[in-house]
Amino acid sequence: MNKSDLMEELASRANLSLAVADRVVNEVFDAMADTLAAGERIEVRGFGSFEVREYDGYTGRNPKSGEDVVVKPKKSPFFKVGKDLSERVMGK
Repeated sequence: MNKSDLMEELASRANLSLAVADRVVNEVFDAMADTLAAGERIEVRGFGSFEVREYDGYTGRNPKSGEDVVVKPKKSPFFKVGKDLSERVMGK
């Protein structure tokens, strides 16, 4: 399912116009992105949680040339699946 499919599904289930569903989906995603960018955590009970994880820099190796490469520290979004969603996917 992609973003367009999600908007169509929301419009169908909630009896909304596609334009309203588009705005709702975009607002939710924007709010989530803003929250993560601010370094805060998002938890949706039964679904999962989103957080930003920080990774230290390290010295890697370029596989083609064999030269050392300095990889800078970074932040990356991380999703941890909730128990209810996990069980639903596994068919329990």
